[in-house]
Amino acid sequence: MKSIFYTLFLILLVGPLANAQDQMLTKEEAIDLVLENNLDIQVARNTKLIDDNNADILNSGYLPSVTGNASGSIDKQNSEAIIRGESLSANGVENRRYNAAVNVNYTLFDGLGRYYTYKSFQERSEQSELEVRQAIENTILQLFTVYYEAARLTENTNTLEQALEISKDRLKRAQYQFEFGQNTGLDVLNAEVDINTDSINLLNSRQQLRNTMRDLNLILNRDLSSQFIADTTVNFVPELQMENMFKEAKLNNVRLQIVEKDINMGINDIRIAKSGYLPTIGLTGTYGWNESNNANPNSFASFNTSTGITGVVNLTWNLFDGGTTITGIKNAKIAYKNQEIAKKQIQLEVERDIRNAWDSYTNALYVLEVQEKNLQTNQNNFNRTDERYKLGQVTSIEFRQAQLNLLNAELAKSQAKYNAKLAELQMLQISGQLLNVDF
Repeated sequence: MKSIFYTLFLILLVGPLANAQDQMLTKEEAIDLVLENNLDIQVARNTKLIDDNNADILNSGYLPSVTGNASGSIDKQNSEAIIRGESLSANGVENRRYNAAVNVNYTLFDGLGRYYTYKSFQERSEQSELEVRQAIENTILQLFTVYYEAARLTENTNTLEQALEISKDRLKRAQYQFEFGQNTGLDVLNAEVDINTDSINLLNSRQQLRNTMRDLNLILNRDLSSQFIADTTVNFVPELQMENMFKEAKLNNVRLQIVEKDINMGINDIRIAKSGYLPTIGLTGTYGWNESNNANPNSFASFNTSTGITGVVNLTWNLFDGGTTITGIKNAKIAYKNQEIAKKQIQLEVERDIRNAWDSYTNALYVLEVQEKNLQTNQNNFNRTDERYKLGQVTSIEFRQAQLNLLNAELAKSQAKYNAKLAELQMLQISGQLLNVDF
């Protein structure tokens, strides 16, 4: 009896503490929190910002470069000169020279390498956006895997609490019957053992629920000790069809869209490599200012200032670079072939995944339907057994067996419900529809 009271004390102590300040965490709130706080999504978004910066016009090579430079010099010299037969000399003459210039350089044509490099940056930016979507899809699937586990454990805990109440009522009944000599003490002992078993199961379920709550708080990137109540309502997307799912997967699967961007960038890499065969045409413009102050009395001009604009068009054509361009083109073509191979592989994997997901989904729905019928059968059986037990027409062992059958049926039905929902979400993710449905 001491073990029973000790276990019940733990349940009464832990239960209220775990649920004292719980609030409902709806699916919509969980999605909002994970989109805002999840660290993996934040990293993916920051990576996209980097790729967006790379795809900006400031990184395109289409804008000119402008540089400014200035210099000044002072020197002292001794000089001798013969002017019209007369010898002249000067010692320690100080000369000053100053100049400044602004240079503008612009590439008019570089064999289209700049153009295709810019296109690759834009493709990479779009691919990065797809990777953000992929991170969101993976995180939301992870979120609901844990969320529905918390919901399942919530249902299980409630079911086990009801089972414990039934076992406590059975113990009271057995004790009354024993006191009035209607049964032996064995029924009381059996009822006590069953209460211990039900209490331990309830404690374990509550512990698993708390652990799962911490797992979910980790995904949501919030205080791990936050308590909540999971919504146990499950709604399935109506009228899903295999052929439609397969078509959607071929059009919207994020892995296929990402590898398609790799293909486009591979084509651009080949074109960039081929640009080495073409010339580069550049334009250079300079605006300069020069001043010199020559204190040498023998000089014809002691002070000189000049300003001017200079424009230069230059053409550079690398007629042979030792084979670097040829090698670059070959390697780019090989890399492109590898990307095509990767695309075919991913196409096969997506087709396999969508078919497997569909089979898992339809099988899970069938299992759920069977478990719902099984639960109803066991509920009816328990109700009848309970009535007969009260009339003394069945033994406590038979009553316990009916109770266990009902308990197992309730747990199995709950498990089947969430398995079916997760199978549906996995299928929707593969088909690219996960972000377009209500949870």
